[in-house]
Amino acid sequence: MRDADLATLDPVVMDELLASVGGDRAFVVELIDAYLSDAPIQLGAIDEATMAGDADALVRPAHTLKSSSATLGLRRLAAAARELEMAGRSGVLDATVGEAVSAVHADWDAATAALRAWGNEAEQG
Repeated sequence: MRDADLATLDPVVMDELLASVGGDRAFVVELIDAYLSDAPIQLGAIDEATMAGDADALVRPAHTLKSSSATLGLRRLAAAARELEMAGRSGVLDATVGEAVSAVHADWDAATAALRAWGNEAEQG
């Protein structure tokens, strides 16, 4: 079950990430840009796997999206991707997978906006 209370972008995680790179905001913006380039590839692979009903093919892109989202503090998106990863690992793609895919896409839209806002703020600050 998704946790509706999770923040789209956890500022504590972003602060920790920034601290881990010595306060180099430009580097974090590069990480965000790389994520924003790669995540749509993972989303496409998730869509393909679920449309094909291929549980095995769902695991890797869902895991990748989960991990990279968590690294950037996108807790809600990471949780939704985790649901898909677990569904893939179970080997059974039932009706709830479609709902989880919809949730991932909705969370992706919110995550994209939050990351772009953080990047814009970082460039100005």
